[in-house]
Amino acid sequence: MGSDGVTPPLLITEPNTTMMRVKGELKKQLWLSAPLIGVSLLQYSLQVISVMFVGHLGSLPLSAASIATSFASVTGFTFLLGTASALETLCGQAYGAKLYGKLGIQMQRAMFVLLLLSIPLSVIWFNTERILVLVHQNKDISSVAGSYARYMIPSLFAYGLLQCINRFLQAQNNVFPVFVCSGITTGLHLLLCWLFVLKTSLGYRGAALAISISYWFNVILLSCYVKFSASCSHSWTGFSKEAFHEIYDFSKIAFPSAVMVCLELWSFELLVLASGLLPNPVLETSVLSICLNTSLTIWQVSVGLGGAASIRVSNELGAGNPQVAKLAVYVIVGIAVAEGIVVVTVLLSVRKVLGRAFSSDPKIIAYAASMIPIVACGNFLDGLQCVLSGVARGCGWQKIGACINLGSYYLVGVPLGLVLGFHFHIGGRGLWLGIVTALAVQVLGLSLVTIFTNWDKEAKKATNRVGDKDDTIPR
Repeated sequence: MGSDGVTPPLLITEPNTTMMRVKGELKKQLWLSAPLIGVSLLQYSLQVISVMFVGHLGSLPLSAASIATSFASVTGFTFLLGTASALETLCGQAYGAKLYGKLGIQMQRAMFVLLLLSIPLSVIWFNTERILVLVHQNKDISSVAGSYARYMIPSLFAYGLLQCINRFLQAQNNVFPVFVCSGITTGLHLLLCWLFVLKTSLGYRGAALAISISYWFNVILLSCYVKFSASCSHSWTGFSKEAFHEIYDFSKIAFPSAVMVCLELWSFELLVLASGLLPNPVLETSVLSICLNTSLTIWQVSVGLGGAASIRVSNELGAGNPQVAKLAVYVIVGIAVAEGIVVVTVLLSVRKVLGRAFSSDPKIIAYAASMIPIVACGNFLDGLQCVLSGVARGCGWQKIGACINLGSYYLVGVPLGLVLGFHFHIGGRGLWLGIVTALAVQVLGLSLVTIFTNWDKEAKKATNRVGDKDDTIPR
């Protein structure tokens, strides 16, 4: 406190005090982000492991499983992931405001909405073969992919529930149980894939069935933790009719959140599909698939950092600590820059050998090596956009984020990539340069919104969003 009795602002204080606060915030961010990165990698690995096992059955099942996995991501998993992300705002701010009972209500409400959404999405998956044939995919591949997708339908419902429970626990800074349960599930998934794919007549269908069983197993594990753990005794008080109220208010955050995520991920898939129309499509598609898989793997690290950003910002805004939320933004951006430098350094160091992990074709290896600098630049920017998007979710800026993503990817990135790739004949490099440009515009837009934010107003908005501490929850 100053000599005049006024407390100085958080970020304009004695150097030693500021440094202590930065160190304290850094520890909190790393404590949260490390297990969240592990969770992202482990849950992402389930579908990858299934495709790897199917690869031992031949090229047709491998191609079909890859297409079905991509189709499932675009038409189902991504949308549910984005919708569940609304809980990062609602649960995170409620926890910060110490309205613990509302966390369980919000989770139940989200579960109800996601289960409803899964019904029409499952109809789409059931008709995967017809849809792929309509877009002129090979009939044999479409047939196998359609069967694979049907065996994955149960996983759709489990995935939505899983994302809700994940965010319910993450909002409470309770991330290690999620990591442990994800690790146990991955171990089970490896066993199931080996058993179903290689030891039974299920074949490639067994890999899809293993995904469904594994996701449901993870849901059951985490549900048991929520039910019986003392750490959730205040936030989970049982099922309530209140979950069926205010669904429209939840949807006002949930659907922009879904659009925000889908617009970004769909653009990557769109340009990989476009690579099949380039001259020498086999080479172009193979190399862009290598770039996409590499980027998606690294993206899981950025997702963990973004999750930590969302938790810290939402918690502090809900608690009425706008300056601490502002400090959290500075710290997580610094972590993202450091992570990006490491990623760029590693990718450039292995650029000449990375392609060998995917192919033995010298042309593919050489082409992939020439693409790595562009991919590295994209991953650096992607790390920044992930943490800034996490800040946006923590503040409840999903509508703003959706508009920024729409403009950056579909008004700038995708058109530019197509022009460079096809009109200027740069090929796959041009397509990926479009993605990098979109990421740059996205980072710029989110940065400007963050820089000019009035954090005191955001704290007041958070208070209004979660309600008063005297609110009662009907049971």
